[in-house]
Amino acid sequence: MMDVNTDSIFNLSPPEKLQLVEDLWDDLAADPSEVPIYDWQKEELARRKANLMNNPSVGLSWEEVKRRVRNQYGR
Repeated sequence: MMDVNTDSIFNLSPPEKLQLVEDLWDDLAADPSEVPIYDWQKEELARRKANLMNNPSVGLSWEEVKRRVRNQYGR
């Protein structure tokens, strides 16, 4: 088990917390084969892929996704 002082983590400022999350994400991304993928996740991905293959019209293009996000969040 890791020896982490969680009090000090929760006392970080929001920018420091964000940096910590980014650092952790970068560390995980450096070796993705070490990140566990659970059976339920694999099943959900397979279900979604099958749904998209059987119903291609349910998917959105990247351009449409960007347009919707920009409309919702004003960017």
